[in-house]
Amino acid sequence: MEKRDYAAAVAALNMLQSNFAIVDAIRKSGRGMNKAAIPEMIEWCSKIGYKPSDFDKLKPVHIAGTKGKGSTSAFISSILLQYTSTSDAQSQPSKIGLYTSPHLRFVRERIQINNEPISEEKFAKYFFEVWDKLEAAAKAENAPADVPTKPVYFRYLTLMALHAYLQEGVDSAVIECGIGGEYDSTNILTNPTVTAVTSLGIDHTAMLGSTLPEIAWHKAGIFKQGSIAFTAPQEEEAITVLQKRAAEKGTDLHIIDLHPSLANGRIKLGLSADFQKTNASVAIAAAAAHLRALGHTSIPDPTKTAYIDLPPQFVKGLEQVRWSGRCETRREKNVAWHIDGAHTLESIEVTGRWFAEQIASATATAASQSKVPRVLIFNQQTRDAGALAKALYTALQSGITSGSTSPFTHVIFTTNQTSKEGYRPDLVSINTDKQEVDALAVQTALAKTWSKIDSTAEVRVLRTIEESVSAAREVACNWANGTDAEVMVLVTGSLHLVGGALEVLESGKAN
Repeated sequence: MEKRDYAAAVAALNMLQSNFAIVDAIRKSGRGMNKAAIPEMIEWCSKIGYKPSDFDKLKPVHIAGTKGKGSTSAFISSILLQYTSTSDAQSQPSKIGLYTSPHLRFVRERIQINNEPISEEKFAKYFFEVWDKLEAAAKAENAPADVPTKPVYFRYLTLMALHAYLQEGVDSAVIECGIGGEYDSTNILTNPTVTAVTSLGIDHTAMLGSTLPEIAWHKAGIFKQGSIAFTAPQEEEAITVLQKRAAEKGTDLHIIDLHPSLANGRIKLGLSADFQKTNASVAIAAAAAHLRALGHTSIPDPTKTAYIDLPPQFVKGLEQVRWSGRCETRREKNVAWHIDGAHTLESIEVTGRWFAEQIASATATAASQSKVPRVLIFNQQTRDAGALAKALYTALQSGITSGSTSPFTHVIFTTNQTSKEGYRPDLVSINTDKQEVDALAVQTALAKTWSKIDSTAEVRVLRTIEESVSAAREVACNWANGTDAEVMVLVTGSLHLVGGALEVLESGKAN
């Protein structure tokens, strides 16, 4: 490989994606998670010169869950960052790592230090250091041509992140699970200070099972003896499994209720929406327990006090957190973009409630608000996309002001393709059915579904996100007619769609 820059690293990384045929075969086979995943991951680590105990230096905080695990991780990282100090080289933490997935615009978003994605130069550096070590290991072993010499996409990034964090001197790393927990590649961590499970729901059923107890079993796989374990409130059947698994792992499980300072609105979270208060409450407990493990004993013990008094650093971290594409509002002339990734029934319902809150808090009167256009841009490239669209419609009904009969006047279904030129390299995904995408099969089916449940909306199918953003702007411009009036647009569904929309908005395309 001649070039060693960021573009070359992303191109090489994309070669490690599992294609649609493989992913679909796994789903249909019902094989579930790969039970050999952890031994295989340990072997990959060995090939680049690490054993799992080496990652103890990172003092990891390990987060699993169905909903909100990325937001919870971001809250924790933001709180911990308030405790870093340039004046005292001995203080801990000094560098905060945050490993999350998926990314929205740039793959390097997944590997953050002190709440900033690592640079393109560092991404390329650490990518090729891991690549070269794996190449050398394969050569030394004289590996057969049909044996993979690199792990798949997510595992590779996990290896690379852990390697980068060690090289960069990170001494507190917040690590978000990918899928599950027990067999997730991040679960090579042997000695996290804290583990936490966020709200559970039904997702990745082919891998994790179709019931809450089955899913809870997998998520609880991150619990470790000697590590403090927390969970958000769950359904009783899930709590039972989590508690049993915690006991088996040799730790006590602590259920974290909503913190009063969040419930009463005294603290204004950097991430809006009521459900973020649950994520923030878990983050408060996890951050407090972690900081106490680092020696900050003045912070109250969240395992002994139901609701700890929040130090000013916690308040600042909660208020300043930023998590792009999650309950995010961006404004430009005539348009208020409301952006939230949601790919499960539970998360789309939560998005619907959040957007309903935004509608309810709009300053226009009920009478005039009912006449204002509202636009939906949606995609979820799966066979249950229709169920998600129906759930969104239902969730929004409760938030529509009196006199309005429809959540949206204009509905646009699109693919995850960024623009007519194609996909930005960081946003390429080969685990979808290309024929379905090219034929706009899912989008056409969604349009028919929406037209049946809401005959008053103007429904369109557009091929690219750029075209969809332009169409929404055109609706807003035509309605505003030269005034400063504002139209609400909700962009939701696939995180690939959200990432592409942010790319279009940030890059100034579709103007």
